[in-house]
Amino acid sequence: MITLTAATMAGVAATAGGIGMPLLALKLSSTLLYSAATGMLLIMNKIQPSQLAEEQRNATRLFKQLQSQIQTMLAIGTPTQEDVKEVMEKVLALDKAYPLPLLGAMLEKFPAKFEPAVWWPKNQVLQKKNFLHEGKQCNNGWSEELEMEMREIVKVVERKDIEDYVRLGNLALKINKTLAISGPLLTGVAALGSAFVGNGSWAPIVAVAAGALASTVNAFEHGGPVGKVIEMYRNCGGFFQLLKDSIETTLEERDSEKRENGEFFEMKVALKLGRSLSQLRELARKSASSHVDEFASKVF
Repeated sequence: MITLTAATMAGVAATAGGIGMPLLALKLSSTLLYSAATGMLLIMNKIQPSQLAEEQRNATRLFKQLQSQIQTMLAIGTPTQEDVKEVMEKVLALDKAYPLPLLGAMLEKFPAKFEPAVWWPKNQVLQKKNFLHEGKQCNNGWSEELEMEMREIVKVVERKDIEDYVRLGNLALKINKTLAISGPLLTGVAALGSAFVGNGSWAPIVAVAAGALASTVNAFEHGGPVGKVIEMYRNCGGFFQLLKDSIETTLEERDSEKRENGEFFEMKVALKLGRSLSQLRELARKSASSHVDEFASKVF
């Protein structure tokens, strides 16, 4: 609204003609409004309010999820010192991934390269043994076929889902960078043009045209909002990266008795991808035969 008002004043000043206090008042008002808009845009584009709100929404959800895990741990047994250490590592990793929205600590809004969010400790074993089925079945529910199935699922997640979100995230990041630079630049040019209204035919054209373009750019960037879309891609990419890491970490444990129960683990992977067990196995078969024409997830 400030930009549109400034553009209107610049246009009125150009069409009113004449000299004196009315023209000076319009010019000065338009220039000051454009300057104020430029300053506000520099701050907004640095903070990216919509992206910041989405970050904290995701952080709240993940902290609530961690709280539920802690409550479950307390309800089913007595936590050990190792459990306390594990939870603390998760809290610190989550806090690092989604710091409080302070200027000195907030995430870089325009990184050189888009990367999925990482809110879990990288060096931590993500899956533990499920004692529910212990002693009831051979190899804790794991078989060579199930291991091959999980490896194929990892390939699909990596080649399809993660790659697609990284591609879209990089595209959205480039668009957001361009818009974040263009908005203040256009209002700055419009401020210079409005200051010279009455001293040439080009000045009002520059002031009005640049102001109109700035309004369009800012409406698209913050009304989109592009920053929120980037954070959505970052979070979804992190979800698939976590799934990939959890499968790989589980398979790296050579002793199947120390893994989480295989059937239970397969069911969890299927649920996270929004598939039934039969659909998950069919996806793995397609991947093994190099005929995958779909994404692993049916949720995102």
